[in-house]
Amino acid sequence: MSKVVYPGTFDPPHLGHLDIVKRALDIFSEVVVAVAKNPRKHLLFTQEERLDMFKRMVEPFGERVKVKGFDSLLVDFMRGEGIKIIVRGVRLFTDFEYELQIAMTNYKLAGVETIFMMPSQEYIHISSTIVRDIASYCGNLKGMVHPYVETKLREKFGCSS
Repeated sequence: MSKVVYPGTFDPPHLGHLDIVKRALDIFSEVVVAVAKNPRKHLLFTQEERLDMFKRMVEPFGERVKVKGFDSLLVDFMRGEGIKIIVRGVRLFTDFEYELQIAMTNYKLAGVETIFMMPSQEYIHISSTIVRDIASYCGNLKGMVHPYVETKLREKFGCSS
């Protein structure tokens, strides 16, 4: 059984993230979505809220996708899960530069391999930052986030339905 970890802060999770999960399931039998607590970032949603949203998004995949929180080095979390492969979504060359540094560090720390995947073309422009910006003005998020995530964003920003 081959497993992979898909880590991130996912603040909020969006359809580009879900696309990476779907595509990773074409390669791996199980995907563990690892939602980072990450106190160094100013996050809109708590870790519990982000876990809840991602769990709702992946319900159709059943037991093949697990969503777990972590508050440690990623490689320590992975060691605890018995997984040695990371999947990361990259949209732009600037994403790749940053992700490559992290991938090389994770390999040096624990022999962990990283696989980079590009989201499908219809999601490549979506980022959590863009989603938060649109949501903060109560803008249209159709085609960017799962309906449950949209509801949570509208609640967070006090937008009417």
